[in-house]
Amino acid sequence: MIGDVQIYSPKDIIYQPAGQFEETRYEKNHNIIFNNSLEASKVVAHEIAELIQQKEKENKKCVLGLATGSSPIKVYEELVRLHIEEGLSFANVVTFNLDEYWQMQPDDVQSYHYFMHEHLFNHVDILPENINVPDGTIKADEIYQYCVDYELKIKEAGGLDFQLLGIGRTGHVGFNEPGSHYNSSTRSITLDHITRQDAASSFLGIDNVPKKAITMGISTIRKAKRVVLLAWGINKAKVVKETIEGEVTSQIPASYLQNHKNTTFILDAEASRELTRIKTPWLVTSCVWTTELKKKAVFWLSQELKKPVLKLTDKDYNEHGMSGLLSEEGSAYDLNIKIFNKLQHTITGWPGGKPNADDTNRPERAEPSKKRVIIFSPHPDDDVISMGGTFDRLVEQGHEVHIAYQTSGNIAVADSDALKFVEVAKTLSSNKEGLDDIIKSIKSKTLNNIDSLEVRKLKGEIRRAESLAATRYLSLDDKNVHFLNLPFYETGKVKKNGLSKADLDIMCALIEEIKPHQIYAAGDLADPHGTHKVCLDALFEAIEILKTKPYMNDCWVWLYRGAWFEWESHEIEMAVPMSPDQVIKKRHAIFYHQSQKDGVMFQGNDAREFWVRAEDRNRLTAERYHELGMANYAAIEAFKRYHF
Repeated sequence: MIGDVQIYSPKDIIYQPAGQFEETRYEKNHNIIFNNSLEASKVVAHEIAELIQQKEKENKKCVLGLATGSSPIKVYEELVRLHIEEGLSFANVVTFNLDEYWQMQPDDVQSYHYFMHEHLFNHVDILPENINVPDGTIKADEIYQYCVDYELKIKEAGGLDFQLLGIGRTGHVGFNEPGSHYNSSTRSITLDHITRQDAASSFLGIDNVPKKAITMGISTIRKAKRVVLLAWGINKAKVVKETIEGEVTSQIPASYLQNHKNTTFILDAEASRELTRIKTPWLVTSCVWTTELKKKAVFWLSQELKKPVLKLTDKDYNEHGMSGLLSEEGSAYDLNIKIFNKLQHTITGWPGGKPNADDTNRPERAEPSKKRVIIFSPHPDDDVISMGGTFDRLVEQGHEVHIAYQTSGNIAVADSDALKFVEVAKTLSSNKEGLDDIIKSIKSKTLNNIDSLEVRKLKGEIRRAESLAATRYLSLDDKNVHFLNLPFYETGKVKKNGLSKADLDIMCALIEEIKPHQIYAAGDLADPHGTHKVCLDALFEAIEILKTKPYMNDCWVWLYRGAWFEWESHEIEMAVPMSPDQVIKKRHAIFYHQSQKDGVMFQGNDAREFWVRAEDRNRLTAERYHELGMANYAAIEAFKRYHF
């Protein structure tokens, strides 16, 4: 279980009509929620494998409609594993991909032709003539007939037995953007700005993202015998709710799947969090009232009615589906005080614990009064963006603070910034020839090239210098700043390697050396190219390796967010208020990361600069606390504890 969410095993991937169970009465699409995307991807891969094998037994072709993007990558990895380790054959498989950018050469690293071969086709025994990916090089005056022929080829193959989908933030499936018609077929389409923005990280900037594509149509997708849509992460939660619970509308093309008789949405916990039965289960059915669910319900009711917690009444609870909670607690008065106290006890100006104080109702221990602290920062700016005020407090209050930058962050430095630095260096250096080589390498780079080792080193040094400037500004000694440069990151490409023993050895060595009482780490997993998640996985795996060490008994792990999303009020276990002066100090610390200001390369789905995002999120957290009945702080940084 995840809270009140059922976790399913492979045998549960079956179609059941929406509305069959009480908890789905708001939902118009069958959906299954998994603990994480890896679990879910394996289940989907096994369903596909079973279909391939069944068709093989019947001496038939298995016709698969395939998707690209980050969502299906783990599905393809598992299919490759099944082929290599368990003998799954793709000899009877015919594939049709959903879409391709236009104009795009098949060997361009951003093309979907390249993507599919890199992630699947090059590693299995599928026949090349059975692979169909829309041609991104087709001439403009030939596109219409090409699309007609693509449709006929699907029909001649017997139609799609299985269609795998992702979902975009606009609600698109394939590249069927808002406004796409219910009966649309394969065609050329102009991409929505949001879709191009979401693809920008793969193209090293939105200016490089094509504006047009060829896509299968809604009608083509609807004709598939089986449809499985994948959605991972909190940034998909809003559109997932609109698709599953909203009306069928061309503005959310994925909502057309409500009319398909064999569709399942496969979600991870984060992507499901806006669904009514997850966000407010008391509006759907009777609940088992855990402590966490009580907090969630009370805070929701407070915000819904715009009343502080202590002003909620029996009538308020009864009229909003919480009579069972009230019956369990006795009265609104008793429940309000209990939840108010829990919220109040999360607030502390002493993130390292307040010395010589009763810590019974404080989020952190009083002892030891001076703690050894490691702040892990995935990129060389997440520390100050997400917890700059807390960082400042920890140093100011005398704790032994260490900053560990897990990756070099070199890929996020624009070529124009690198060129500026190397040209300045050239005026001061005697090694002008070596610097000329770097300048030439930068100027001659094309979209398909990765940076040379020298250019990557330069970009890494730029970020290193910016990090040291920021940590010095916050009065941290340079010897306490650690640049781990985890190897998984050093591919020179947006796509990174998986975690290796070398990565874990580096993480373990630092933790062993410092023997921390506190670890802070990024629990914000919505960054556009996944580095935060890999870095968090690296920490969790290192903790698993080290957890039997005696010093780990005294180590608490706190997870921060803030760069992309913030913790919900009921999730927060430590809230560190900031004064107006500290807000300004945090802003200035972020400003030292100049290469990430004014046109950052990996903006994600938020157009604001990182310092603006951080201030807005910290201010909104403080406002929420105030609305719930707490003091009116200028800003609050929020943390959730990870128990191992």
